[in-house]
Amino acid sequence: MKYLLALILGILAGVALFAVGLTYNPFIGKPRLSPLTVTDLQTLSLSYSGVAADGILTTNDGESRVHPYPEKVLQLWEAAIRQTTASVKLLRDGRDQVAGLGIKFSSLSEATRLLQGKALVDSIWYVYLPGRGGMFIEQTENYWEYLREVAIPAYRSSADTWTGTWLGNITAGPGALGTARVTGGSGEFAGMETLGLESLSVRAWRVEGGPVAAEGNLLIELPRESADDLAPETLNTDEPEAEARATEE
Repeated sequence: MKYLLALILGILAGVALFAVGLTYNPFIGKPRLSPLTVTDLQTLSLSYSGVAADGILTTNDGESRVHPYPEKVLQLWEAAIRQTTASVKLLRDGRDQVAGLGIKFSSLSEATRLLQGKALVDSIWYVYLPGRGGMFIEQTENYWEYLREVAIPAYRSSADTWTGTWLGNITAGPGALGTARVTGGSGEFAGMETLGLESLSVRAWRVEGGPVAAEGNLLIELPRESADDLAPETLNTDEPEAEARATEE
């Protein structure tokens, strides 16, 4: 009997140490500042709702925390794709006007190492802006800070919810400085090779259903020749006169 009790206590202690290690691991460094946040080039900023029910379509294996939307959408239950999530989002520009569509496929990464602060997802976006063209955004995402600061506190809450303000970059590669790879596909973006960054802003999160109030953002660095051709309302810049200059050009 005492051996069984020792085994149970050992298991409980191991689980507790694992949980503490996930939350307070001192060997996990802070996320780095993305070079896109300090670039001197013009950028294209596109935002979308991070809540599944606010999008056009979201589907997964049907057993994930985020429920498929709409309800009768086909689910990805086959073994080869059951760890994949597909979504279709309306994308808005800097003036909060509908700019186009974003289609995203994401899958859990085999490189995930929670004790190393790596909660990884591999994803690819296809972004289409009517009248302008389309592009692909390939990236590895790291949700470690998101899990530690939003999801885990929600599980600890007696109400199974988290509320607050969390803003973070989720792009972690494949670029060496934690940026996504952006490839132009058509229109004004044809032949473009540049960098991208995806970020999330979360204000409310629930254990049953995931994000309740959240917004995502895609930031794409524009080569100078592409920026010259792009409509000014889609550009993101801190200079007050930039939009006027873009219109004149």
